[in-house]
Amino acid sequence: MVKRRPAIVISPRLPHRDGLCSVVPISLTAPTHNVHYVVKLDFLEPLPAPFDSVVGWVKCDMVATVSFNRLDLFRTGRDHEGKRKYLTIKVSDEDFERVKHGILCGLGFR
Repeated sequence: MVKRRPAIVISPRLPHRDGLCSVVPISLTAPTHNVHYVVKLDFLEPLPAPFDSVVGWVKCDMVATVSFNRLDLFRTGRDHEGKRKYLTIKVSDEDFERVKHGILCGLGFR
């Protein structure tokens, strides 16, 4: 994967893994085949540009472990002191369960 794209961090902080997390990418293009390892998500609000869409497809077959340094949060501006503000979007518990199920399918466990 070389494209910049939104992603969901799926791993908690683990001992001896400082600075690392596991992610699954989100595509804004609908899949051409109906498969269990691609999960459709409907966002309450569009993602920030250039990813401005209210629908995304989580590519659960593309789990990657990356450094937090490789992730770039959505910037939303600056506060009154000039400090950067970032947007963090959390998926619902129900959507996260669907993503976890998709990951199991993508790894061939379901």
